[in-house]
Amino acid sequence: MPRSVLIALVAGAAVLIAGAAAFLLFPKGQPDRFAQCRSGQVAGGAGQIGGPFTLVSETGETVTDEDVITGPTLVYFGYTFCPDVCPLDTARNAQAVYLLDERGYDVTPVFISVDSGRDTPATMAEFTDYMHPRMLGLTGNAEQIKAASRAYKTYYKIRDPEEEYYLIDHSTFTYLVFPEIGFVEFFRRDLTPEELADRVACFVDAK
Repeated sequence: MPRSVLIALVAGAAVLIAGAAAFLLFPKGQPDRFAQCRSGQVAGGAGQIGGPFTLVSETGETVTDEDVITGPTLVYFGYTFCPDVCPLDTARNAQAVYLLDERGYDVTPVFISVDSGRDTPATMAEFTDYMHPRMLGLTGNAEQIKAASRAYKTYYKIRDPEEEYYLIDHSTFTYLVFPEIGFVEFFRRDLTPEELADRVACFVDAK
């Protein structure tokens, strides 16, 4: 299956999942406090997307979601060997956080690896330090990464795992998560840093 078709299918599935989550979190008659921040009718639900995880930080420490998500957090799943999408997406997220910094919003960018075979804590630290001084890189063993990916309903698959320089197909959403609420929204990669910063600021203000 062509990679572009695969990514499109994953994106469509995520929209359906998030739509179902919206129904569960905001049943009929109950207002959505973040309604004015959404670009469409798709909302997120803490009961469907996001949840507990245990991973290894770029400092080598084992951490949980409660250790990581202590304030507004942008979560992205990718890998450091990614030749194109991940560097662009994480750079966009970092630029948005810089813009939010200038406006007085303290938002933490988090980069979770889906490549347990190559992304060591040191590799993650080198990658995230280049993007933003507050960006936190998280990795782990195959089971830890799979559990975190499953919690956020993301997709990834290693192509030709026997090859030394294998590539990984993966979904490309960025998730906004609050510690008290959980997942509240996902953002597509076509947003500019300015658009992403505006959207995140709206959610933080509405919280």
